[in-house]
Amino acid sequence: MTREDSTTTSEERLRRLRERLGGIAYGGDYNPEQWPREVWDEDVRLMKDAGVNLVTLAVFSWGRLETADGEYNFGWLDDIMDLLHANGIGVDLATPDAVPPAWLIAQYPDILPVLADGSTFGFGSRQHFDVSHPVYQAKSRAIAEKMGERYAGHPALCMWHINNEYGPVSYGPHADLAFREWLQAKYSSLEALNSAWSTDVWGQVYSAWAQVNAPAQPRTWSNPSRRLDYHRFTSDSMLAHYRTQRDILRRFTPGLPIVTNFMRFYKNNDYWAWAAEEDAAALDIYPDPREQDAHVAAALNFDLMRSLRKGQPWLVMEQATAAVSQWSVNVSKLPGKMRLGSYQAIAQGADSILFFQWRQASGGTERFHSGMVNHAGPNTRVFREVCELGRELKGLSGVAGTRSAAKVAIVFDWDCWWALELGNSPRSDLSYPQEVLRLYRPFFDANIPVDFVHAGSDLSGYSLVVLPASYLLTDQAAQRIEDFVSGGGRLVASYLSGIVDQDNTIRLGGYPGALRNVLGAWSEELHPLAGDGEEVKLSTADGGTASADYWTEHLHTTGADVLATYASGRLAGAPAVTRNTFGAGTAVYLSSRVDGTFLEQLLATERDAAGIRPELNAPRGVQVRRRTGNGSSFLLVLNHNDAPSGVDVGAGGTDLLTGTDVTGTVELAANGVLVIEEATSAATAAGTGR
Repeated sequence: MTREDSTTTSEERLRRLRERLGGIAYGGDYNPEQWPREVWDEDVRLMKDAGVNLVTLAVFSWGRLETADGEYNFGWLDDIMDLLHANGIGVDLATPDAVPPAWLIAQYPDILPVLADGSTFGFGSRQHFDVSHPVYQAKSRAIAEKMGERYAGHPALCMWHINNEYGPVSYGPHADLAFREWLQAKYSSLEALNSAWSTDVWGQVYSAWAQVNAPAQPRTWSNPSRRLDYHRFTSDSMLAHYRTQRDILRRFTPGLPIVTNFMRFYKNNDYWAWAAEEDAAALDIYPDPREQDAHVAAALNFDLMRSLRKGQPWLVMEQATAAVSQWSVNVSKLPGKMRLGSYQAIAQGADSILFFQWRQASGGTERFHSGMVNHAGPNTRVFREVCELGRELKGLSGVAGTRSAAKVAIVFDWDCWWALELGNSPRSDLSYPQEVLRLYRPFFDANIPVDFVHAGSDLSGYSLVVLPASYLLTDQAAQRIEDFVSGGGRLVASYLSGIVDQDNTIRLGGYPGALRNVLGAWSEELHPLAGDGEEVKLSTADGGTASADYWTEHLHTTGADVLATYASGRLAGAPAVTRNTFGAGTAVYLSSRVDGTFLEQLLATERDAAGIRPELNAPRGVQVRRRTGNGSSFLLVLNHNDAPSGVDVGAGGTDLLTGTDVTGTVELAANGVLVIEEATSAATAAGTGR
């Protein structure tokens, strides 16, 4: 290993990948082991027709690569790697340990994870392992070592893909032991653990470490602090497994990117911690075509991926060309929607467009999950769209590697998520991602770029920070929020924020305990509304009216101005929405789930006061994002409407998809896309939402 290689950064590895691929990565999961050898030649010919430059190999191939304990068969993988390289197609090579083979499970059946109710996860699916099992760990290390040694010098190898969609949680004996070790490292003493878990409640005091185990299914409810720590432990355990394989592969290929794939709104893993250990955030994204606004939730996930590594370009690892197979009704994407969704990811920072999978399987569980080549073969609408997108992406090499910036930050924090949804709270039906999405949507609709941050982040680079149901806040996080506001920032906090500390213990003295000072208000009692449509009326300070549902609080002010008052219900006359001046900044508190119109107006007022403007004043349903870097600026304009929309692109520039110059008002077709390379002077003048 040279000194240059040993000190290579993630940014440098990704730059080399872009240079090798000629810009944006395009392709997907390829499973040649599912097909006769004669199909492989057709595959690579069609890949070249489609503009594919990268495929992911071996994700589910452990049983083919290691046919019995210590007996390896890499011949077929050698052949396909050679064939791909000969045709100019790079390989993202996966370690296959997401699917322990049948022979390994037969020898060590306790590798299978134990569910919370004591039943065992059976063989026949995937992710059927307890990540704490020592034999599973050893065998995972061994096959990673073999693959790293064998393929480090192969000219097709472009990057590494570890495991696949990490996520299985086990409550068995191996997890018990690992959990105790994790707790001993965290708390050092049983006294500290008993205090953090409030074990005197319901007489759960531990007097020996051997008594502590995984929080399996109890008779009724279990200790929420214990369960919170188990969420933390399982994420840490899976991350430790990832790091072990990453470090093995890094020894062999220090200059190549190493990633694993994240999932949309996935609860089990703290992706802030994970992303810091990877060369890029990588996402599997499957919006449901039945949902008219599925692109908004997708946008949230795209912005989250972009934010996990502080604006660094991220990777789409999986998406579908048409239909998936996991919903109750699997609707195919309409013509143009796959292309539009792909450009949406690029607009929000992606440097790859990869699919699951290249060729649609003829058998097995996901046989109805679409591919780039579907059951009917290449003479189809889907494959024609795949080829057209591949041709277009070749002209966007300058976009790859560029970045976006934002002055709005929204907190998305896995500790908050875990703690909030543990139950035993005033509302056990609350969905943390939906709370975040509700406060994200007005910014998306207004074309205001948004970063996501975790609760303890440095907020000094932002003008406006939003806390959606940030239930758990550490002392450090609360202090950073106070420092941000007192220094001149603007804060909007929703109900159920700042309620508990890092141990999931209620902060006493009135809700929201961690934020009372900065908000200039406190609640003496929480009043969730009935879940059957009950709502209350609000009177606004300017003489208007609004409404709220789902949640209310008995709020008191200690200096804050009242922006809205409850006008009906048991809290009639009490404050509902407040704004407090704190130092040089202001903090708004929403003690209720206000209606969409009021929320949109409130957030518009706050961002206007912070000097935050949209990229373009575009019609609703038209998304606008800007990516800049290397002396260039690219404005991406996407019409999510099912009808044409007129968009004023101002000074405009050259549309890279058509090669034509565009300026002023442009009519964008339904599902239409513009990728405008802006003139340097126009880009400098634009400034906008940053």
